[in-house]
Amino acid sequence: MAVTASADHRVVDRRRLALIEPGMPMAPIHHEGKPLDDAGAAELVARVRASATRATSASLDGLASALREPIVSISLRAWPLDFPEDIAVQRRAPYESHADSVMYRQVLAELAHARGWSIHVYDAKDVEDQAAGILADRAHEILYGPRAVLGPPWTKDHRTALAATIVAAR
Repeated sequence: MAVTASADHRVVDRRRLALIEPGMPMAPIHHEGKPLDDAGAAELVARVRASATRATSASLDGLASALREPIVSISLRAWPLDFPEDIAVQRRAPYESHADSVMYRQVLAELAHARGWSIHVYDAKDVEDQAAGILADRAHEILYGPRAVLGPPWTKDHRTALAATIVAAR
C-alpha cells in the first residue's frame, strides 16, 4: 500500500502497489509446496526477487506518472541493516519470520534509489506518535481526516504510512 502526500501533508493518492507478478509465490522463504533444500530455496528467492523488481518497478512508474508533482522520497518500515543475505540463514529463526518482507523493502529501496528518491526508514511502533508531536493540534485532522475526505479504506496502515511521510519531511 502506498500513501502519497503533498508538502503540507495532504493525501494526494493512496493505492495498492503490485510488488510481484501474478503466479509467483509471494513468500519464497515461507514457500508452501514441495520441500526445498537451501539451493532450491535460493533459486526460488532469486526468481521471486527478479519478479518483485519488475512488478514493483512498474508499480512505482505507474504511481509516479499518475501524480502531478514528482516523487522526492519514499518511507519504508525499518529492517535490520545487518539482516543476513544467506538464504540458509534466512530460513532459520529468528530471520525466517521477516525474510520475505525484508526482501520487498530492499527491492523498494533499491528502485527508489535508482530513481533518485530519498529513502527514509521508520519504526512503525512510534511513527504515528512522532508525527502527532510534529503536527501538534492538527494531528487528528491530518492523520484521521483523510477517511472523511477520501472514504474508506483508511486504516491504521494508511495512518502509519502518512505519519511516516510527515516524519520524513521534517
